[in-house]
Amino acid sequence: MRQIEYHLKPQGRVLQEYADCRERNSFIMGPLGSGKTVQTILKLFELMCEQAPVTRPRHPNYNVRLSRIVAARNTYSELFSTTIKDWLEIHGDLGQFKQGSKEPPTHRIEFALDDGTIVRSEVIFIAFDRPDHVKKARGLQVTWVWLNEAKEHSKAVLDMLDLRHGRYPSLKEGVRPTHHGMLGDSNAPDEDHWYYKLAEEDKPEGWAFHRQPGGVFKDGEDWKINADAENVSNLPTAYYYRGMQGKTDDWIKVNLANEYGFVSSGKPVHPMYTDSVHCQPLDFSPSKDIPIVLGFDFGRTPACAFLQRTSLGRWVCFDEFCLTDSGAVDFAPQLKRYIDSNYPDHKFRGWGDPSGDSKNQANADTPFKIIRAAGIPCSPTSSNDPSMRRAALEIPMKENCMDGKPRFIVMPRARMIRKGLQGGFCYRRIQVSGERYTDEPDKNEYSHPVEALEYALQGEGEGRQALTRVNNFNRPIQAKVAFSVF
Repeated sequence: MRQIEYHLKPQGRVLQEYADCRERNSFIMGPLGSGKTVQTILKLFELMCEQAPVTRPRHPNYNVRLSRIVAARNTYSELFSTTIKDWLEIHGDLGQFKQGSKEPPTHRIEFALDDGTIVRSEVIFIAFDRPDHVKKARGLQVTWVWLNEAKEHSKAVLDMLDLRHGRYPSLKEGVRPTHHGMLGDSNAPDEDHWYYKLAEEDKPEGWAFHRQPGGVFKDGEDWKINADAENVSNLPTAYYYRGMQGKTDDWIKVNLANEYGFVSSGKPVHPMYTDSVHCQPLDFSPSKDIPIVLGFDFGRTPACAFLQRTSLGRWVCFDEFCLTDSGAVDFAPQLKRYIDSNYPDHKFRGWGDPSGDSKNQANADTPFKIIRAAGIPCSPTSSNDPSMRRAALEIPMKENCMDGKPRFIVMPRARMIRKGLQGGFCYRRIQVSGERYTDEPDKNEYSHPVEALEYALQGEGEGRQALTRVNNFNRPIQAKVAFSVF
C-alpha cells in the first residue's frame, strides 16, 4: 500500500488557532492569499482522523472511523472551478471522485492510519444557487459542513445546514460523532451581513470566528504592507503590493486589508463618496430646535432619509426608513409610527420626487397627499432632473466645513444609504469588452434611499449654485459699451 505523508504546519498564528479550534462551528475570515481555504481542507482531514472508530468486534464497521462531509458553494461553476479543484489537489489520492450522475459530485475516501484503523469518509459537493435551494439541505445527515466562501451563502442556507451536522454516524453505524459542526472560510463581508452580526455582535455560544491580519493596512491616506500577514511564504513575491495596483480603496479594504466593507460591481453614481471620509460615527443626536429634513422617494420601494444641518453648516444623514413591495398607503402609517417612536417632539419638513404628486391607478390620492394625511410634512422639489439632485449631494460632499471635515456626513445607522453611496446605487456594467456601463443607473434596493437623500438636499437649496453656473454660461452676453474686436 502506498504511503502518503501530510505536513500540516499552519502558516500563521490565526491559521494555527483555527486549525486547533474544536468549537461546534468555527469560521475564519482573511484576505486573498491568506491560506484559509487550504487550512480548512487540512482541518477536515484532521477531523476525519480524530473520529473514534467502531469498537464492537462483530460490527461490519469494526475498526473504521466513519464520517460524512457536505462541501457547499454558492454556484456549481464556482464549486467545480475552485472548491472541488482545491479539495482534489490536496486529497485526490485518498479515494475516488465521481460526478455526472443524478447524484451530486462525491469524493469517497478510504485510507489506513498507522494504528491500523481505517478512515472512511464521504465528501458531497452541493451548490446553493438561490435562497430557495435551502431545500437541498433537507434530509442531509452529515458529520461536518464546509461553507466555502461563507459570505456568499444566505442566512437561510446557514441555518438549515446547522441542523444537519452531527447526524452521522449514528449508533446504527456503530458509533456517534466525536466532533461535528460547521467550518467556513471567507473574505470580509459587509457590515449588514449575517457573518458580521454573528461574529461581532451576537457571538453565539459554540461559535468561533477567527480573523486573520490583513495583507495591507491603512496608514493615514496610504496603504502599507502588513508584516504580520499570514501564508506569505506560499505567495508570489510582492503579492500584496502588486495586488493593490489599479484597485479602488474599497476593493483593497475588503479583499486585501480584511476589513468589513462593500465592493460595487458597477460604476457608482456618486464616485466622490469615500466611506472612510464621509461615514463618521459622530456623537450626534438631532436637535429639537432645528427641523429634521426628510427626503422621500416613492414607488413600490419607498424610502425616507433623515437629515439635519448643524451649526457648522454640515449636513448629517443620521437615519433612514425603507420598505419593499409597499405603496404610499402602507408606507405612510409605518413611517409615522417610526417617527413618533424615535423622534418625539421634533419639528420636520420634507421634500420628495415631484412625480409623487401624480395620481396612480390604484389610489385617487397622490403619495404626497397620503404622506401629509399621516401628519408628515412633504413638498415636491422644483425638479426631478437627475443632474440637479446629484449636484445637490455632490457639492456638500466635496466641500469642507471650518473643522476640515466634509460638509456632508452619513452615519453608520443609515446602512442602505451608506451602501448605496459605496456603489450599490450604480451604473450596471454592460457585458462587452472594455469598461462600458448603462446610461441610466439601476433601480434597486439602494437607489431609492439614495435618491430620497438627493431630494432632501435639493429641496433645501443645495446644488443651486451649479445650476446657476450652467444657466449663466448659456446666457447670451450683452455688451454695455461699444467696442471693436480689432
